[in-house]
Amino acid sequence: MKFIHSADWQLGKPFGRFDPDIRAALSEARFDAIDAMGRAAAEHGAAHVVVAGDVFDTEGPEDRTIVQALSRMERHACRWWLLPGNHDFARNGGLWDRVRARAGSRIVVLTEPEPVEMEEGVWLLPAPLTYRHHLDDPTHQFDSMETPGARLRIGLAHGSIRDFGSRGETNNQIAADRARRSGLDYLALGDWHGVLRVDDRTWYAGTPEADRFQRDDPGSVLLVDVAEGAGPLVTPIRTGRFQWLMRDWTVNDVAAFDADCAALLGDIDAPNTLLQLLLAGITDLTDRVAILGKAEHDLCHRLRFLDLRADDLVGRPDDDDLAALAAEGTPGIAAEKLSALIRAGGPDALIARRALERLLIEYSREEQI
Repeated sequence: MKFIHSADWQLGKPFGRFDPDIRAALSEARFDAIDAMGRAAAEHGAAHVVVAGDVFDTEGPEDRTIVQALSRMERHACRWWLLPGNHDFARNGGLWDRVRARAGSRIVVLTEPEPVEMEEGVWLLPAPLTYRHHLDDPTHQFDSMETPGARLRIGLAHGSIRDFGSRGETNNQIAADRARRSGLDYLALGDWHGVLRVDDRTWYAGTPEADRFQRDDPGSVLLVDVAEGAGPLVTPIRTGRFQWLMRDWTVNDVAAFDADCAALLGDIDAPNTLLQLLLAGITDLTDRVAILGKAEHDLCHRLRFLDLRADDLVGRPDDDDLAALAAEGTPGIAAEKLSALIRAGGPDALIARRALERLLIEYSREEQI
């Protein structure tokens, strides 16, 4: 049997740090990922898509978010199995009743910890979350779930098998050997936003559309091919549109920065890339101004989004910089005083360096007018 394993769609995520046009693009990409999953299921002969929690970003999404999600799923011939996670946990009269009221026959909401026969002899064992945080292992009931005539037992859960530290939930802890304990042929997990193999029968699918600066990989799902008495064959399939990259460059002049930019742009799909860029190094003040100008007025416009962090890129004014300012009277006097503060060190040196840099930038602008 083949099926698609996915999780952590988090539809309706606000992306509040971004401008409206970027927010709209990121939100739409999450819906587009549903279509990518449906196409992948058809292409690979998978009749089912199991979603291991956090279909929605909150337990109270807007009606449009629900309708858009369901309409995307209903365009495809596969069956969709939806599990409540910690973001969209199940409660009476809540989100999942709204979903059921609108869902077609190919969409199954799993709000009860009861096994369901997906196909003859293929049982799905769900562990829906009814609160955001569970102190007990949400999969402990798998041990006692009866699945008569089962040839395959597939677990579906949302939680942490290991402590992911600051980048993952520490609640809803799941036993690391749950698949073995409960006689599962495969345990489909959600919560961790990257593809992660725990053991040969236990996998995190990650999110189908990346949503944070955490890893270079774009969003994906897992194609799972499992047979009775054999370990599953698991294959990641890309579904995501956007890549969220983190880069840390040490540059000492404009040429080094240009070379790094050229290499990056040669490797990525720039309009669909969000980049968090950390710059460090010591360079002439003129070069620092030029580097920041290129980043803010060229690289920024090529990418979907640029988060530039350049506090560790230190600019040193050279004699030519100071001489140019000195010839301008008052700016020159200010530049000399700031240079003296920088040379003296102490608590005001960093502020003085920033002020001198700003003075040079404004002077350069006036020269270009």
